[in-house]
Amino acid sequence: MASSMTKIFRSAVKLSKHHNYGAQRCFSATAVTNQSDDIKTVTLIPGDGVGPELMQSVKEVFKAGGVPVQFDEIFISEVMDHQHAGVDEVVESLKKNHVALKGIIHTPTGGTGQLQTLNMKMRNELDLFANVVRCRTIPGVKTRHSNLDFVVIREQTEGEYSALEHESVPGVVECLKIITRAKSERIAKFAFDYATKHGRKKVTAVHKANIMKLSDGLFLESCRQMSTLYPKIEFEAMIVDNTCMQLVSNPHQFDVMVTPNLYGNIVDNLAAGLVGGAGVVPGENFSKDYAIFEPGARHTFSQAQGRSIANPTCMLLTAANMLQHLNLEVYAKTITDSVERVIKAGKVRTQDLGGYATTHEFTSAVVNNMR
Repeated sequence: MASSMTKIFRSAVKLSKHHNYGAQRCFSATAVTNQSDDIKTVTLIPGDGVGPELMQSVKEVFKAGGVPVQFDEIFISEVMDHQHAGVDEVVESLKKNHVALKGIIHTPTGGTGQLQTLNMKMRNELDLFANVVRCRTIPGVKTRHSNLDFVVIREQTEGEYSALEHESVPGVVECLKIITRAKSERIAKFAFDYATKHGRKKVTAVHKANIMKLSDGLFLESCRQMSTLYPKIEFEAMIVDNTCMQLVSNPHQFDVMVTPNLYGNIVDNLAAGLVGGAGVVPGENFSKDYAIFEPGARHTFSQAQGRSIANPTCMLLTAANMLQHLNLEVYAKTITDSVERVIKAGKVRTQDLGGYATTHEFTSAVVNNMR
């Protein structure tokens, strides 16, 4: 393993001399510069359900690939005991590391407890206003539509997820939806900047301004005004219910979609189903100073916990995107290519992709493909 990987990455490093990669245990000291300050520290939040198992797959692949990353691991959960860490520890870790790899944290349904979830607290504390999910067809995954590649960008710090609910009189609950011009303009600018940077041609604003004329009307107006600053990017607006219908009937028309909080959550999951399900779609969250990488479809798959049947594709691709963000492009491409080769070959498939392979078997196949 060590000698095989060393040969590959020695060649890769020669092609990328402007990068300075740190040495790991499975690297020869002659392959890269052996300096401890080359190793990047990333906050790791395993999450609930199958999250810890998927993180183990990431660790195995990183070790096999000699990835110069070490983890500051923090366990946080709403369903486990009080001995686990709180949001404050996560925030402190992020302030040092600025980048995190995160599993999905389960949010209990209903009840009269804390209205603001751990996820919401983290997003608000770190101002993680932009959630980005790229929905891309992976060769070898059977789907109804082929050659899909579009991006859903969601504002995730306000809207219906403001945790402002109260029972005004017995049997009557009011839930406040908060939309502000400042945050609407910010997410609109983020979407147009993303489209410009990644060579995208169109931005679609998803809304329900025909019914929620003031709140969604403000969001739509902000997106429309921002579009005038980007004349090379086509702009269109689409009502959210029509958007869902168009996604399942003609998804190729979409390129970049920008949405308020609730609609983005729904569209994310619908879009994930178009390209193979929650097991294959990575996601990422951004603020001005921080980036958290997590699965694009937020399901803990708790019923599979401990059974080694979860698909690690999503978490591995999420980790690869994180490496890209850290300017570790060679490692990111190697992992992404290896995952996609395994899927395309079709010999090792987890249950969600129609196979019988375990999480460990799929991970081992990815490692073998990295040789």
